[in-house]
Amino acid sequence: MRAPIDSPPLAEFVAGLEPINALADADPGFVWRLQTDDGDATAIRPYDDERVMVNMSVWLSIDALKAFVYGDEHRAYLARRRQWFERMDEVMVALWWVPAGHRPTVDEAKDRLALLDRVGPSPAAFTFRTAFPAPETAVGEGQTVV
Repeated sequence: MRAPIDSPPLAEFVAGLEPINALADADPGFVWRLQTDDGDATAIRPYDDERVMVNMSVWLSIDALKAFVYGDEHRAYLARRRQWFERMDEVMVALWWVPAGHRPTVDEAKDRLALLDRVGPSPAAFTFRTAFPAPETAVGEGQTVV
């Protein structure tokens, strides 16, 4: 973040969280998102640097996630991210497949980000640009993407 979460420079970001989260929650491809009792994940700080926040969600498919991320409303919000956040040198987005029903942890996400940063895209951690298909599963099981 460029400033503390409760500061005037981040006020528009914070004001947009509830409508953007509601948009995701209503999407037919949405499964789950990380949140505290406040309804978002802004209070979760998994790194020593207090300016780093986490955002994590599970979707039915890469296509569903991509449609949401690059859909008009979210894309307009995302386009303003440089107003609120500094550019990071580290990898900041990792995708991976999880068994249906699994809710990934923040530590799991940190491990996947580190893996992607260390070795590049692989079936264990990848990007939109270099995606991997869902692993084969038994009948009745499914995979979702984080």
